[in-house]
Amino acid sequence: MSLSDRVSRLAPSYALDLHYRYKEMLRRGQDVISFGVGEPDFETPDHIKKAGIEAIEQGYTKYSVTPGYPELREAICFLLKRRYGLEYEPTNVIVSVGGKHSLVNTMIALLNPGDEVLIPIPAWFSYHEPAKLMDGVPVFIPTRKEEEFQLKAEAVAQRITPKTKLLILNTPNNPTGSMMEEEELAKIAALAVRHNFYIISDEIYSEIVFDGRKHVSIAGLDPRIRNLTITINGFSKAYAMTGWRVGYAVGPKEIISALSLIQGHFTSGTNSMAQRAALAAVFGPQDFIKEMVQEYERRRRYIIERLNSIPGISCFPPHGTFYAFPDISGFLGKTLRGKKIQNSLDFGNYLLGEEGVAVVPGSAFEGEGHLRLSFACGMEVIKKGCDRIERAVTL
Repeated sequence: MSLSDRVSRLAPSYALDLHYRYKEMLRRGQDVISFGVGEPDFETPDHIKKAGIEAIEQGYTKYSVTPGYPELREAICFLLKRRYGLEYEPTNVIVSVGGKHSLVNTMIALLNPGDEVLIPIPAWFSYHEPAKLMDGVPVFIPTRKEEEFQLKAEAVAQRITPKTKLLILNTPNNPTGSMMEEEELAKIAALAVRHNFYIISDEIYSEIVFDGRKHVSIAGLDPRIRNLTITINGFSKAYAMTGWRVGYAVGPKEIISALSLIQGHFTSGTNSMAQRAALAAVFGPQDFIKEMVQEYERRRRYIIERLNSIPGISCFPPHGTFYAFPDISGFLGKTLRGKKIQNSLDFGNYLLGEEGVAVVPGSAFEGEGHLRLSFACGMEVIKKGCDRIERAVTL
């Protein structure tokens, strides 16, 4: 007996594998720090925690309806209107076990064998792996460091074929921190309408933006593109609620209905008390987000300055997210402390083994020659980690 062919096509999650190794080294008492997992180091705000506790005490411990509590779906519509001016009804919304859950369910709903999925790279690895699992064909669209990894409509147009079913957008982008401009988004929207393909717009980092920038949701640009767009978001990043596992998808009613059908067979409804906590997140104080982003911005300035001061490393300031994506290609092919560095995975293993610094290799994101460093880890950790990276590459 053997596993299915589709499982054999899947690659492991480099970030989670790294996190497990980091945790095991910690357990053994080793002196290690991590720039790895994309998780806010801030605590969930107290009023949200309190709402979760009260939900348990009030008896929200049973199954919820599959697409989510009606009041939370209404609240998400309110949230989208408040943030981006998007007008949706609760029947356009499904609540899921984190944004990734909605992302994968959307691919299940849309993809047939051989359908092509356009994916700008570097990209989060949980885009192309689920696409392969659904027998879709990932088609990568490279972006350039010299253009701060901005996706261009012209590059999208060059890769559209009769088999194109879906384009995945992620702005602000994990891992690069780049943000798309409204003008380019409008051009891409026009391509989707003209060639009749769907867009999954992953906007989980939409509230974590810097330099006075404003996130633009592609679904709000034109009623025609709205009918082709499934927007993925959640409460993990903006409200520091990663462990609560509450995400959502918003889109055309027939697609949301399909997602509910799929979800009903896999997980049913999302955690009941976590949904009540998410309600408190929407309607409670929002100052926490601004304060958190200000702290991220302070860390961003420091880590970019430090990385760019290290000979052989360069990094542009991210416009959003809490990731830096430094270029370390100058070290590839070299030997550091007797270790041959052929690629970013070698470099990451070298940092972890020699200096106890966990990073995610760029190759995990189809961005060879780079590393992803999360600065959602506290200023002291960032300072200590940068010191160790500098020491590791000082020949």
